[in-house]
Amino acid sequence: MELHRPGVSVYTVPTDAPEADGTLAWEATTVVIAEVSAGGATGTGWTYGPPAVGDFLAGHLAPLVEGRSALDIPAVHDVMCRSVRDIGRPGIASCAISALDIALWDLKARLLELPLVRLLGARRERVPVYGSGGFTTYHDTHMAAQLNGWVHGQHIPRVKIMVGEGWGRDVARDLHRVRAARHVVGEHAELYVDAGGAYTRKQAVRVGHALAEQGVGWFEEPVSSDDLTGLRLVRDAVVSDVAAGEYGFDLPYFARMITAGAVDCLQVDATRCGGVTEFLRAAALAEAHGLEVSAHCAPHVHAAVAAAVPNLRHIEWFHDHVRVEDMFFDGALDPAGGTVTPTRGLGHGLTLRAQDVAEYRVG
Repeated sequence: MELHRPGVSVYTVPTDAPEADGTLAWEATTVVIAEVSAGGATGTGWTYGPPAVGDFLAGHLAPLVEGRSALDIPAVHDVMCRSVRDIGRPGIASCAISALDIALWDLKARLLELPLVRLLGARRERVPVYGSGGFTTYHDTHMAAQLNGWVHGQHIPRVKIMVGEGWGRDVARDLHRVRAARHVVGEHAELYVDAGGAYTRKQAVRVGHALAEQGVGWFEEPVSSDDLTGLRLVRDAVVSDVAAGEYGFDLPYFARMITAGAVDCLQVDATRCGGVTEFLRAAALAEAHGLEVSAHCAPHVHAAVAAAVPNLRHIEWFHDHVRVEDMFFDGALDPAGGTVTPTRGLGHGLTLRAQDVAEYRVG
């Protein structure tokens, strides 16, 4: 079955409140959607990034994919990756490859009349999630309401907030927010923090010692993820697990991070790293080195592939992406109880509601 030329659409959705982490602020989320057809079926994939991702996907990748076998995903993936040798793989190119790869896996599962999780082969029936948000722009009441909703409303027993406000310039407020979060979620819920690479090395160690007093078990990007030596130094000095990897756009990135001993848990994002194909490879690489993986953001992209890998810790139930995916797709999952079950329908089980979200379309 030959692939038709993929279709591309781009949407920008305003956030429901101003948002920021330790090093970036934003007021909208842009999603780039790829749709690819063959044999009377259509697969859908997506990524989060600037509209330029859609331009690259439509102009550069789509003609390469057209006419190739819908069942031979590794071959199509290889063609896409080789085509960006002189352009550069990280960033826009890898996000575009990721969206198309996700669409190809969805399409193949639908052609074979299988749920994607069955095509990949399930390791587990239910996938643990953690609630993620708690932006540095939130006042205490707003953060408390969000955490309450996850822990006491949906009974998700693990949550994460952002710290490192203003590139680490307000540690006192960071620690106040951590204490407030612990008070809201109680002593039994797992509490995580994400500094977004905002702290210096020694600053991160000092903050890490304070986090231990609140039972924080996950310290994400305490320093820049580009500072592998710094990550290793912080990892060796603090009690919390150090996590990073969300900016991995190819397999060598993950190899360098693992070889450096930089993390206790490797984050992998299928919407950036090269789709389902590369997520599986990164997870295998991590397992060979005794590490677990955690899926970064885009939870509905990750549910099936997360269920298939043996060394999964959890997936991120990220506020922005949950909101967008609930708005854009039929078939959204329910995280009540702290887990999601990948769809038993065809493919990843999501169907784009294009007419319902047409007001957000920008490309």
